[in-house]
Amino acid sequence: MISNLASVHPKAKIGKNVTIEPFVTIYEDVEIGDNTWIAPNVVVFPDTTIGHDCKIYPGASIGAVSQDLKYKGEPTKTIIGNNTVIREYVTVHKGTADRHLTKIGDNCLIMAYVHVAHDCLIGNNVILASYVGLAGHITIEDFAILEGGAVAQQFITIGAHAFVAGATLIRKNVPPFIKVAREPIQFIGVNSIGLSRRGFEKETITQIEDIYRTIFVRGHSVSKAIEIVEAEIPSTEVRNQIINFIRNSKDGVVKGV
Repeated sequence: MISNLASVHPKAKIGKNVTIEPFVTIYEDVEIGDNTWIAPNVVVFPDTTIGHDCKIYPGASIGAVSQDLKYKGEPTKTIIGNNTVIREYVTVHKGTADRHLTKIGDNCLIMAYVHVAHDCLIGNNVILASYVGLAGHITIEDFAILEGGAVAQQFITIGAHAFVAGATLIRKNVPPFIKVAREPIQFIGVNSIGLSRRGFEKETITQIEDIYRTIFVRGHSVSKAIEIVEAEIPSTEVRNQIINFIRNSKDGVVKGV
């Protein structure tokens, strides 16, 4: 159902059973998947794709041109995955020449007043609580959770299943499976409860705890800790995931305790 009080460009592609409430504006080159609900006063700008079974709440602005002064109008996109909820007054800006894309994955919850800047790539099953602010070029991997008021500077990567405490200033990469907090940001433990809830085996969680105890607790340099982990801890998918993440973090990771 499309309200007579909504403005939907004739070139927009609207799926089946889509609800577009009054005072919504949908520009050209927009695609909206089946069973999605668009609440009043939402604006969806050109070059935006929204998946099926999404819910977009009042006041959200999706796909606007970025605030990056280097943006010169190059063709870029915004993609919202399937079954994602975007709450009130969220702003999501389209990409720039860096990645040409801003993307939020499937099954995400983006709470009220979150800002997702240009060229952010957000994985699946991610939760961004209210007032989270993401600068440009940030990557957030699957199942990460950022509590309210956390803000991240540009080019940061937050690993899968990581948990960031509220009001944290994120200036370094956050490896997967851990919890971080405080100022300056630091490791405060493994996200064991979250991992258990998501079906990780106890033995796997124990191995993750052993790895991060070596990296963050025992006082080694990061490079030395990685050598010890490779020498003493059997090779598994999660071990290699952690090692690869840290080695690829050219600007460093968060501090240990």
